[in-house]
Formats: sequence, structure tokens, C-alpha cells
Amino acid sequence: MIDQARRWIDGAQRVVALTGAGISTDSGIPDFRGPQGLWTRNPLAEKMSNINYYLADPEVRKLSWQNRLSSPAWNARPNAGHLALVHLEQRQKLHALITQNIDELHQIAGNSPDKVIEVHGTMRKVMCWDCGMRAPMQKALDRVRAGEADPKCRECGGILKSDTISFGQQLVPEVIDRAMRAAGEGDVFVAVGSTLQVYPVAGTVDVAREAGAKIVIVNAQPTAFDDVADAVFAGSISEVLPAILGSASRS
Repeated sequence: MIDQARRWIDGAQRVVALTGAGISTDSGIPDFRGPQGLWTRNPLAEKMSNINYYLADPEVRKLSWQNRLSSPAWNARPNAGHLALVHLEQRQKLHALITQNIDELHQIAGNSPDKVIEVHGTMRKVMCWDCGMRAPMQKALDRVRAGEADPKCRECGGILKSDTISFGQQLVPEVIDRAMRAAGEGDVFVAVGSTLQVYPVAGTVDVAREAGAKIVIVNAQPTAFDDVADAVFAGSISEVLPAILGSASRS
């Protein structure tokens, strides 16, 4: 089946990729819902990801800042799955890379920022909930290291959070519209490392199908769209994705 999927990629003009947390697990960043996921092992982590708890409870914010400080993402490096998507772009086949991830490993790996659609924002920036100020996250983390348990915005005194979309927080309509539009423009749609449970992003699969794209799913766990996909792979993303998308030696 890998050979068939590779032929689809080789014959494609516009490949659209959707990536979720699973593509970053080989880089040392835990996913959320898997057997060793953040929320599976620590239910409190899910509360910290909810905007209502975050805004209402200073203790949740303090714990969130400590979690940000110790996040494995700061030392994570792109893996073979990320690099396969870079190679796909180098082959001039990558039309868009829709990602649910907030780690920016796609850009660090070498994908063009204008190809990457970050539907859940980025952990590498901090934003003020009150005035909308944005700045590099490391500046806020430096303040936490210096002893501020719950740093406030220096411009307005408001609550700071990572520039990500928390549960209960509205998605950015323009970003979602761009993702949906891109999903309908590809001839092959590859969903990687996502359970495809979170909407509206999971709806990109339906958009791609209705536009006639081949649907390829690469994920360790079953997804909600396995039964309608043209190909499903449950192996290691770092091994399967390069085999499907082509390696540098094949270009």
C-alpha cells in the first residue's frame, strides 16, 4: 500500500498535509490523547488548556507558567517526519501544510512559513488577553525564571498567555477559512499524527474528499476517518511518512 500512496504523491501537483501532535512525538513532545498523552497521564493538564479555568484561577496560571518553562518543546528538534514534508515542498508538490501543532517544528525543519497554516497558534509567542500585545515567549519565561509566578502584561497589566488557541477560546475565522480553502485545492490530502476528532479542523478531510482528493492517513491510533480514507498507515510516522512522500535520494 505504501507503493500505491507514493505513486499518488509522485503524480500529484498539489499535496495538502494536515499534521497533529503525533508527528512531534518522535521529537520528544508528548501528544494529548494517546496512551502516554499529557491529558491521559495528568487530567489537570487539560484544565490548564481551558481558557475559562486559566483566566479565572491564578493558581492554574502559575502552574501553566511552570509547565511552559519546563516544556520539552524548547529542546525538541524536527524528526524524519518533519523533514519529509520539507522535502515534499522542495519537490514543489506541497500546496499547504495545515497544522494543529503549536511547536513550530515545521518552520524549524525548513518549511516556508507562508505554506504553514497554524490553526491553534504558536507557543513561541506570548500574548496579552486584554490588549492583544504579542512578544517572544522567551521574554515572559525570563520573568518567570526571575521569580514572577504569574507575569502580567507590561503595557496594560492584563493576563498573559501563550499565543495559542485554548479550549473554550474562539478560533481565528480567517485562519480556519484559509485551511478549509486549501484543503479543497489539493489532489492528495495527507493527515499525519492527528486523531481527527477536533472540529472544525477535522472537517478539512471532508472538504478534500468532496473535492476529489485521495485521502491518506498516517497515525498510530485509529481515527474517525479511517473507513473513508483511500489508505491508512498505523506505523511509525518517522518511517512511514518519508516512504510515502519520497526521500531526498529519490528526487
